[in-house]
Amino acid sequence: MLSHLRLDSFTLILIATVGLASFLPASGDFGRYFHHFSDFAIALLFFLHGARLSREAVFAGATHWRLHLLVLACTFVMFPILGVAIQAFAPTWLLPEPLAVGVLYLACLPSTVQSSIAFTSMAGGNVPAAICSASASNLIGVFLTPLLVALLMKVQGSGGMSLDSVKAIMLQLLVPFVTGHLLRPWIGGWVAGHKQLVGLVDRGSILSVVYIAFSEAVVNGLWQKMPLDGLAGMIVIACVLLVVVLVLTTLFSRWLGFNKADEIAIVFCGSKKSLASGVPIANVLFPAAQVGMIVLPIMLFHQIQLMACSALARHYAQRREAAEAGPSPQS
Repeated sequence: MLSHLRLDSFTLILIATVGLASFLPASGDFGRYFHHFSDFAIALLFFLHGARLSREAVFAGATHWRLHLLVLACTFVMFPILGVAIQAFAPTWLLPEPLAVGVLYLACLPSTVQSSIAFTSMAGGNVPAAICSASASNLIGVFLTPLLVALLMKVQGSGGMSLDSVKAIMLQLLVPFVTGHLLRPWIGGWVAGHKQLVGLVDRGSILSVVYIAFSEAVVNGLWQKMPLDGLAGMIVIACVLLVVVLVLTTLFSRWLGFNKADEIAIVFCGSKKSLASGVPIANVLFPAAQVGMIVLPIMLFHQIQLMACSALARHYAQRREAAEAGPSPQS
């Protein structure tokens, strides 16, 4: 039992990264430079994936409509139902009203892009399908999230996809992936022969995303704005919500007959919520005085999902490595 509870080295490094961001957050010029470095790491990750994946694998991922529908259903149907249930049944001493609104808003957000794909890759899942599902969820969510918020909260306002958002996704994700894929005939063999490099970029990109995301949360007053009782309640609720979602996405993928690689993509794409999309949309939908408390649940949930999913990705990877190694010879 203790061996299952023991943290692996990457999880310990991740915890240390969160601690570093709490005490030495990236801010000012260093924060901007590190943000650029994180963007470069993500772009490099997508470039390497594009060079590694065959044309058949990319096409299969793009046309895997059953998987994409399930991810969208988990993100924009299952999550809002759970959010409404939490708001209705959680006692006010555990979840004060402003944070309850924030939890419901969290449930309406789209999935993340970078971390969903990075975790899917680390776990050995269907990366092309994850790229398509996570990107589609993020793009659709910018339109669908304000509609869900209006329906569930009756909030006045509207959100939209800015050209800058489209450009950022294209330049950081799609362009490097397509470039790497076009160069696959020349560099594909080298990339395939250096799997450790891709793994290093996977883990490095996750650590950079965690550090810059948590740094921004700390700089924006995460620990000052969150009362201790509200923080404790949100930690409990966020953990329970994440566990329920991870269990349901796993069960749904198995009940519907998806293979293990597809299951991994569904679990990681269908269980996340995007802080990057959540903050700007909240600035449009809610009064400025309320935005701080409303985005606190997504700020906290974002950090918890990164840490929990990194451990889950390592678990999937270890099981895959054990299966590939086969049974140990009997002496």
